Amino acid sequence: MPAIGRYVQVATLVTVASVALLAPPAFAGGRGDDGTRDTTDENANLSDDGTLSVSAGGVRFDHSKNGKGGKVGALTSSTSWSPPACWYAPKYSPEELQAYLEPIWEAGSTGHEWDNEQRKKYTDPDDPKKDFNKHKSGKGYWWGSYVDKSFPPGWDSCKRDYFWVDQGDPPPADVENAVTPEILAELAYSEIRVPGTEVTLAPAQATKVNLPTWSWLDGAEFQPVSVTASVPEIGIYATATAEPVALKIEPGTPDAETYPASGLCEIDNGRIGEPYAKGKANRTPPCGVKYLRSSGDGTFPLQATVTWEVHWNGSDGAGGDLPDGEFGATQDVVVQEIQSVNR
Repeated sequence: MPAIGRYVQVATLVTVASVALLAPPAFAGGRGDDGTRDTTDENANLSDDGTLSVSAGGVRFDHSKNGKGGKVGALTSSTSWSPPACWYAPKYSPEELQAYLEPIWEAGSTGHEWDNEQRKKYTDPDDPKKDFNKHKSGKGYWWGSYVDKSFPPGWDSCKRDYFWVDQGDPPPADVENAVTPEILAELAYSEIRVPGTEVTLAPAQATKVNLPTWSWLDGAEFQPVSVTASVPEIGIYATATAEPVALKIEPGTPDAETYPASGLCEIDNGRIGEPYAKGKANRTPPCGVKYLRSSGDGTFPLQATVTWEVHWNGSDGAGGDLPDGEFGATQDVVVQEIQSVNR
């Protein structure tokens, strides 16, 4: 590696370490009407209905209409698409950026030459206006990068320095992943949580070989869920909504038949599958499975996966579709031979 490259790399690492020690919370100067401190690094506010609204990564997430309960889980995209691993959003006022960077430069941990080069980007003794844009205080923000804290692939691709955006103006067109309603929708997608997919079976305790087993999901649990992501500082938002559309049954053994044959049970009148009731024994279940052999002393791992369609709408009137998401679970099924009585 060339000497300059090594120097930049080391300086960057030192800067990251310094940031962790010295950085104040972004937008940490004021308190909201409810008395909670409003930050865009990470903050949680409890609303009157008990819903937690979380601010993280320059974005506020409203989970009040999200899936709830101990068995909820995140959607897995049915395609290779994934939400942004990093993005740009408003981060500092002029005064906050100065309070953040000055201690780093004064510490000298990144080298005198490096510090001077950084200073020149934001200050100039001969140009009072080039003083962290203080003459524009209250009229815009310094934008910076944020990272998905799970560090998925691509998390380190947002490498642009802080840049200024006047209030009401869009970010520069050449900045990829600068927050827009569509980017917010994609971030909201990653926050969606949907109910677990343990299906109800009839017979319930143990099914029998060659006996159709009915399966269904509680329609009350499988309603649309949504998450809203917003950046209040610039007045944009987007809501991503997931709606269940189908249930796929995989019996856990090739020695089985599914109903329908594809194993894909479409949603019908707001429910997936049909509950078994007395008098339906001679009917073919609209959603279910028939095992052709016993599970012996063990069980078969029945996999039930729900497909959710996801769409979004945003503050600028735009909207559209996002990739379908899936969430599934495995449950053990006991299959017994039908016992006959010889007299």
